[in-house]
Amino acid sequence: MHIRPPVCRIQVCAIRGTGETGERVTMVWRRITHFAVVAVALFLSACHDTHFVPRVGEGELGIYDDLYAVASPGNNRVIAVGYFGAIFLSEDGGNQWMRRSADTQASLYSIAMADEKRGWVVGQQGTILRTEDGGQTWTAQDNPKKKEGSHLFSVYAIDANTALTIGEWGSILYTENAGKTWEDRSLLIHEKHPQFVWLAPPQQQRVREGDRVYEDVGLNHVRCLPGSNACWIVGEFGSIYRSTDRFKTWEQGKIVGRIGVDPIEFASFSTAVSDNAQTRLRDFVAQIIDQPHLKVEIFPYVTKQERAKLNPEGDPSEFFELIEARSESVRSIFEEQGVLSDRIRMRGNPPWDYEDFLADDPQFLKRYLDGRESARPQVAVSVMQNPYLFESYFSDEKHGVIAGLGGVILFSEDGGLNWDYAPTDTKRAFYSVRQLGGRLLAIGEKGTVRLSEDQGRHWSAVQSGFPSVFTYMRDFSIEPGEKAAFIVGQEGLVMRTIDRGLNWQIVLSKGSS
Repeated sequence: MHIRPPVCRIQVCAIRGTGETGERVTMVWRRITHFAVVAVALFLSACHDTHFVPRVGEGELGIYDDLYAVASPGNNRVIAVGYFGAIFLSEDGGNQWMRRSADTQASLYSIAMADEKRGWVVGQQGTILRTEDGGQTWTAQDNPKKKEGSHLFSVYAIDANTALTIGEWGSILYTENAGKTWEDRSLLIHEKHPQFVWLAPPQQQRVREGDRVYEDVGLNHVRCLPGSNACWIVGEFGSIYRSTDRFKTWEQGKIVGRIGVDPIEFASFSTAVSDNAQTRLRDFVAQIIDQPHLKVEIFPYVTKQERAKLNPEGDPSEFFELIEARSESVRSIFEEQGVLSDRIRMRGNPPWDYEDFLADDPQFLKRYLDGRESARPQVAVSVMQNPYLFESYFSDEKHGVIAGLGGVILFSEDGGLNWDYAPTDTKRAFYSVRQLGGRLLAIGEKGTVRLSEDQGRHWSAVQSGFPSVFTYMRDFSIEPGEKAAFIVGQEGLVMRTIDRGLNWQIVLSKGSS
């Protein structure tokens, strides 16, 4: 991708450690993938510039920083925020711009205005700023994530006193007193949580004792439907959450998968994949190979008879070998067909070190053996719906869309409980999506723009009205009544439309006056 993350002259990357109010734990098995995504997801860079070069004076625009978010609350006021504490303000609908100071060098990733005067900006290392005068001045607000150094990626204002902000490590903060205090409602790991088994023993014990251990997931965007109690959060690894009571409780949405393969069956005590099964696996790979957000899980099984013969006196070694060989025989076919190893998850692998657990958990081995029994000798293969999601938009309480990495657009017709993939003709990332002039517009990297006129089911290229740009477009804001709309992006890019999206004009960019 041609996306420039914030420049680090001296790279000082945030080390994930122990916070004051909870422990943050790195799961190695997926951190490699996470950091690969971070490298291209411009606002998730954990690095910050400690060589603070002199900036231009108050009100001047001499440096056109990358812009990550924009708000247009009305009365011709537009506020754009971005890299290195950049805050650009226009009071005449985008014709003239001035720089405002917030006394911070933290990158600012999101802005939410409750009205024309009051709102918030959030960003790096728990930065939360509040304005009471329409963006002229900003005041920092203390919060739990500031102490922990966790980045905040999105903020939504219900009204001038009530807001929610979210970010890395499952961060969720809530205020109902204009930000004087922020309540920590972050996602936590419990004993039945899927991430619990990947924690180190000391962290598992902390969970058992009721300490706060944060879920290892980045939450990228929060939005509510105006006039409704419905709100949505989206993030990495296909994370989708819906609330129907304005932040009090959350339920997870599900991405519907249309691609699958029946279990691969084996002859009794055999590890050989039949010719027919190999053909089915190759056909399956052909469907997913160009969709890198789709990963596969492999689950091996044996029959009761196989278990009885291979584990007659309690020694599970031969049983483990059969389980492992069946999994590897399927995995090898995936890799031969070009599926990278980081897209394959081996589930139910033998716990060769099981004896280390028996003293504290005498039923450990039996539970594992019971879980690997099936009526047929087989390996089940499932698809993990794992797209990296940037932003959601709902036109009403039923119809919504989500923009994501790799040209992914999801749509829902049941309020966000179930999601399906909309076909798109690009692998470029979509960062933001809005409805303007009766149609949906999705924008992203390298000037990518697509539109939909059927609530997100189908998307097509825009034939006219957009100037050619080859930088990323990051965020989208619409003035009340659709009087105007604004897009912001790389190197100070600001685009404006005053005819409900039919034609766009660059009103601020690097080198413009």
